[in-house]
Amino acid sequence: MSQQPIPTPSTLDLDNIQGDVLSGLPKKTQTYFFFQITDVKLFRSQLTQFVPLVKTTAQVLKDRKTIEDHKKKGDKTLIPMSSVNIAFSHKGFAQMGVDDSTLDDTDFQNGQRADAFNLRDNGTGGQNDFVPDWDPAFMQDIHALIFVSGDSHKSVNKKMQQVKDIFGVGSTKTSIKEVKTIVGDVRPGKEAGHEHFGFLDGISNPSVIGFDKNPQPGPKQIQSGALILGHEGDPNLSSRAPWVVDGSFLAFRYLFQNVLEFDNFLRDNPVPLAGLTPEEGSELLGARLVGRWKSGTPIDLAPFKDDPEISKNPHENNDFRFTAEGQFQKICPFAAHVRKTNPRADLEDPPISASLQKRRITRRGVQFGPEVTKEERKAGKTIEGRGLLFACYQTSIEDGFAFLQKSWANEPTFPPGAAPKIPGLDPLIGQGDRKLIGTDPNNPDVELPMPEFVVSRGGEYFFSPSLKGLRETIAMAA
Repeated sequence: MSQQPIPTPSTLDLDNIQGDVLSGLPKKTQTYFFFQITDVKLFRSQLTQFVPLVKTTAQVLKDRKTIEDHKKKGDKTLIPMSSVNIAFSHKGFAQMGVDDSTLDDTDFQNGQRADAFNLRDNGTGGQNDFVPDWDPAFMQDIHALIFVSGDSHKSVNKKMQQVKDIFGVGSTKTSIKEVKTIVGDVRPGKEAGHEHFGFLDGISNPSVIGFDKNPQPGPKQIQSGALILGHEGDPNLSSRAPWVVDGSFLAFRYLFQNVLEFDNFLRDNPVPLAGLTPEEGSELLGARLVGRWKSGTPIDLAPFKDDPEISKNPHENNDFRFTAEGQFQKICPFAAHVRKTNPRADLEDPPISASLQKRRITRRGVQFGPEVTKEERKAGKTIEGRGLLFACYQTSIEDGFAFLQKSWANEPTFPPGAAPKIPGLDPLIGQGDRKLIGTDPNNPDVELPMPEFVVSRGGEYFFSPSLKGLRETIAMAA
């Protein structure tokens, strides 16, 4: 195969980048299909038939325009639509004999199971013999992930069957073995866009130079190389093999949420602020743990009472920097989830200096599991499995997702602007000694211990190749 030249760093080839990376596949439902490659030669041959199904960023933008035009007509029905993307683990590349050394990411090469101890997932043993308490499927080797998004289960199931037919699933000529299938669904009705704890999600994904033409006020735009390999901002730009250019690393996490336990914790620990009812105090505690009200309004802009109008305004809902602190943690706790995972001015402004660009990730994923049942409400505890199929893209697992989890969410002394105080862990995803300070604006040094609200049950690190990478390096005609 002839070597293709690396494109100009500032150029984004939207026909070459898989659609989920920059735009996100439109979805009301999404099916994740994890599998092993059992017949390498056959798989790589069948992949030539599969690649034309992979939806690009350019195609996703057209789909979104079609959806937008449909809505403008006042038609509330959903347009039948489906989208397919694919990603491979290091073990998948090794199984196929594809040299992925130029990806140069230790966490990706080792896999998430080997990283579970450092992520502080639940389990037994020490650094060298750790056994994570994961869903059994994720204890197996996973070579690749195909996911299908769409407007309905009917559309997604039809497309997924087409995919399985290509790879001969269910026949004697199959090249793959299913490890696990997980179905996620956007929550219904007024909860659409909200995760299972009830908070509006996905507001603060980074804006990308050269892709997002009219960025809303908020954090500075990032270079495309923070998400897409082989572009300006990619720290390993000069050493990338041509086939990995326009690809992106995908971190997947199977996260279960203890919704009833979270609700009970808020009820039992209302913020004792004058003028608030116990219910309002509980609502305020939730907002201070997350850093946003359930509406999506940041507490930096509405510290003690929600203002849903802010969340509806894209010119306001992400335009804050954690600089309105009249007193230490009076407005927003340093350990609040949105502050831990995107510290904004805590690291951007002097005297603290750090490069935040390589820490930015763009989040995708979808909720899974049923709404809370009457039986669970009555029992006051979680019975059914529900949570988030977390997925995010970045140029480096080490510098992106893994760093955010290990060095920010799980690090009680972060962010450094809180010193000499110790903020504590991220109250949602932080693992370790689960306690934090700052929940009471009038007594910010009071420590509040917390149970576990989000539990990881597995995951894997993947690489989402470009269309050229799929066609010219990974797929192979018989």
